[in-house]
Amino acid sequence: MNRDSRERWSSQLGFTLAAVGSAVGLGNMWRFSYMTAENGGAAFVVLYVAMTLLVGLPVMLAELTVGRSSRRSPIQALVYFGGSAWKPLGVLFVTAGVVILSYYSVIAGWTVRYAVEAVTGGFAEDSAAHFGAIATGTRAVVWHLGFMAVTAAVVSVGIRSGIERVSLILMPLLGVLVIGLAIYAATLDGAAAGYAYYLQTDFREVLSFDVLKDAASQAFFSLSLGMGAMLTYASYLSREHHLPDESLMIAVSDFGVAFVAGLVVFPLLFALGLEKDVVASTVGALFITLPKAFASMGAAGQVIGALFFLALVVGALTSAISLLEVVVASVIDGLGWARPRAAWIAALGIALLGIPSALSQDFLGLMDQIGANVCLPLGALLLSLMVGWGRRDAVAEVSVGAEGVRWFFLWRGLLRFVVPAVLAVVLVLSVGDTWKAFAGLFSSPA
Repeated sequence: MNRDSRERWSSQLGFTLAAVGSAVGLGNMWRFSYMTAENGGAAFVVLYVAMTLLVGLPVMLAELTVGRSSRRSPIQALVYFGGSAWKPLGVLFVTAGVVILSYYSVIAGWTVRYAVEAVTGGFAEDSAAHFGAIATGTRAVVWHLGFMAVTAAVVSVGIRSGIERVSLILMPLLGVLVIGLAIYAATLDGAAAGYAYYLQTDFREVLSFDVLKDAASQAFFSLSLGMGAMLTYASYLSREHHLPDESLMIAVSDFGVAFVAGLVVFPLLFALGLEKDVVASTVGALFITLPKAFASMGAAGQVIGALFFLALVVGALTSAISLLEVVVASVIDGLGWARPRAAWIAALGIALLGIPSALSQDFLGLMDQIGANVCLPLGALLLSLMVGWGRRDAVAEVSVGAEGVRWFFLWRGLLRFVVPAVLAVVLVLSVGDTWKAFAGLFSSPA
């Protein structure tokens, strides 16, 4: 595709909301809250912010720089910016998008089903049994395929008419829903105990290597880095955009949604005496513990639960859109297909790949390990090395539209030394966890 004929965002707000939508997903609604509560409360928040500044923002700024400079999708962008030797990194980005969306859509399908059930009939009293009945099998496949169809429909329309228009509606809606739910949660009798559990402060945890690792991985994964989503979105930007400001806005918004979500979940659980049901599993919390809480609240719980799952659906859809766009943009640039054809065929292929995850939660867990815990840190690690060491004029490129910024050499220093060191540690630990998941899925019973 000719770079001059490439679509562009119609406004800075449209790009920012779309990029925030890419970062804000299902994990924001529970994983950040749980990790904060289990890792020293405010101490973890301090570490998370530090890791966002030292790891997350440098990688995001690198993705935005490559995307805006090249005005191409990941594979061609990496060749343009770094040379043909970096083409495999672009392939890795696209692969990560395919793998992650294949199982993410299954989880999103569960979310849509819960939102519909909340509106039409309320929540099941035995939430664990209900989730067990609908999480796998034919019904899970149907909801997965339906969610992929909606995602493809948005992406097939285009950047301005599809992704940007949907983001301009859904992201403000998500903000209103999360803030409204937090205000409601603050009125509950057990809110104070919930806040205390969520934001307990133990600064001794700052010295823990495990907490530091968790903070780094949360900052990195939460911002949707290492899979080319930010790179792809930035390829539709004009050169006058101030990339540091865009990066900071995305990171602050992503953190804000995650933090406020904790102000919803913990007061709710403590008010209903369900604090002992708090579990490490994102799936367990979102689809078993919280529905149990909503069911115990009667009619009020049906309304609050419907709003909560609607917020989850919004976050899931905006993230899925960015994942599919990585693949679609690569197909358009590489094969010259029209956008509707690329969107629907790519979505069909990803949907078929996701069927095993809809039939087995163990397989879904393995795909999650491969996509999120291996592909993403590896992609970001290689990108940081390419931009930090492989392109001499990276600072000049990122400075376009941000000529007054004086700390870009610090940015490049972080990409060269700090980011690779942190991501290497995260990657090594993640590979070990992935191997355990693989062995557990395919090993024969004793």
